[in-house]
Amino acid sequence: MHIHTHNEWSELQSVVVGTATNANWPSKDIAFQKQKTSWTETPIPSGPVLDKIINETNEDLEELCQTLSAFGVEIFRPKDLNYQKLDTMSGYNPRDRLLVIGNRVFDVNMRFSCRQHEIEAYDFIPNIEPIDDNLAIFDAANVCRIGKDLLYLVSESGTREGGEWLRNTFEGEYNVHILDNIYDGVHIDSTITALNDHTVLLNASRINKDNLPKIFKDWNCIFINDCVPIDFYEYPYASKWLGMNMFSIDSKTVVVDKNQKEIIKILEKNNFTVVPLQLRHARTLGGGFHCVTLDLWREDFING
Repeated sequence: MHIHTHNEWSELQSVVVGTATNANWPSKDIAFQKQKTSWTETPIPSGPVLDKIINETNEDLEELCQTLSAFGVEIFRPKDLNYQKLDTMSGYNPRDRLLVIGNRVFDVNMRFSCRQHEIEAYDFIPNIEPIDDNLAIFDAANVCRIGKDLLYLVSESGTREGGEWLRNTFEGEYNVHILDNIYDGVHIDSTITALNDHTVLLNASRINKDNLPKIFKDWNCIFINDCVPIDFYEYPYASKWLGMNMFSIDSKTVVVDKNQKEIIKILEKNNFTVVPLQLRHARTLGGGFHCVTLDLWREDFING
């Protein structure tokens, strides 16, 4: 298996696409049940995800696989584990679990210990490296790769020590930018979406001229003022800003939630080819198109 990816946009050759089979909400992990949330109308979910949600999500993920295959992309899928019996979550969001930088794959120390079981679904990926720093706790989706620059979001899902681990591990290879004044929620990919080596989408409710990361000062910065909030079942495990969570096939082609018509217009105005697809339960399961994919090989490395 070839591992080679330094950014979020170069031409995609191979990818892992998640699965919702046996999806579950942990009930025994106290930290999971007591996590910080701004939603107060219904409790944090617990127990098996409804079969209807699982089945419809797997239909949507299969459509994504077929679409990527039509672009010549090789597809890998996580193994079907009994997530419900293990009392962990699912294989829906491989982007959370594994961090790919260059030709290395890291098994990160995720904030919820119950999710450690998920690594068992990726045993087809060779030479996965564990992170042996107990303070470097973060989800892989806290990192955005921009050529020789790595952006790391300090948030509920990522300690500052996680950013320092990146800095120490890749000293001399990459410039690590630790962002601690942007957004204290969870992952970076509903706030910053790098589309090529000079274009970035930015969540205007979280980023402005005062806290704009310096790396973007000469970029084409497209500020997104709003997203269409898609429906969810009982509890939204992600905000409406999941509409910014998109996945690049190459530097001019991007998979976008088909409900985000204004964002699609903005992208097309900026000369991007948009592939509109759906993830009907993205907010329920907490993952958009970037979350449910893990690029293993992107060709034509661009030093962003």
